Amino acid sequence: MASGRYRRVLLKLSGEVLMGDQPFGIDPDTVARVAAEVKAAKDTGLELCLVIGGGNIFRGMAGAAKGMDRAQADYMGMLATVMNALAMQNALEQLGVQTRVQSAIEMDKVCEPVIRRRAERHLEKGRIVIFAAGVGAPYFTTDSGAALRAAEMKCDALLKGTSVDGVYDADPKKVTTAKRYQTLSYDRVLSDNLKVMDASAVALCRDNSIPIVVFSIREQGNILKVLDGSGTFTVVQQEGN
Repeated sequence: MASGRYRRVLLKLSGEVLMGDQPFGIDPDTVARVAAEVKAAKDTGLELCLVIGGGNIFRGMAGAAKGMDRAQADYMGMLATVMNALAMQNALEQLGVQTRVQSAIEMDKVCEPVIRRRAERHLEKGRIVIFAAGVGAPYFTTDSGAALRAAEMKCDALLKGTSVDGVYDADPKKVTTAKRYQTLSYDRVLSDNLKVMDASAVALCRDNSIPIVVFSIREQGNILKVLDGSGTFTVVQQEGN
C-alpha cells in the first residue's frame, strides 16, 4: 500500500466532514485542516482529484423523503456540492496549491465545466481538480459521481474519507463487537449490502478495477498514513488481489 503504488487518486469526502463540530454548514477551521492534509498528500508527487458531498448543506434524498420532488431536491444537493468545492478551493489556494473546480452543471462565473481533457491537463500541471455537482443528473449520488470521475481520469484508486476507519460487519457506533474488514471484494460488498458506497458506484469501480480505500478523515494526518500503508483502512478490490 505504498504511496509509490499510486500515480493518480481521487479523494471522496463526505460533506459532513466539513461541518467540524457544528450541526450544519461549513466550518472554516475544519476545511483548512483537511486542505492541509490534501496538500501534504499532493506534495508526495501524487496527482489528486477531489469529490465532496453536500450533506452538510442539503441532502437530496432527505428532501425527497419529506415530500419534495426528488429531481428538484437532487439538483439542490448538487448546488451544495459546488459550495463545498469552492470552500475547499479557497482553503487550498491559501496554502499555495493551484486548484480548479469543474462542475457537471455549468456555471461559468464561478467554475469550469467538466471537460476530461482539460482536467487531465490540470493534473499534469500539478493542479488539484475538484469535481462538483455529481454526474449532473438527479437520482445519482456523489459516490456515483466520484466513481465516474475516477474512471474517467484513470485513477489508480478511489480513497473515501468518512467518519469511520473502514468497513465493518455492523455499525461500530452501535455494536461494540463490530469487526472491521481489512479487505473485501466488490461482489461481497454488493451481495451483503455493506454500506461502503451506493451499489452503482461499487459496480463502476469493479468494472474498471479501481480499488476503493475506506478510512477515517477525522483522524489528523490519516491521508498520508493510508497512502504509505500505516493507517487503518479497508480496501475493496477484486477477489484474490
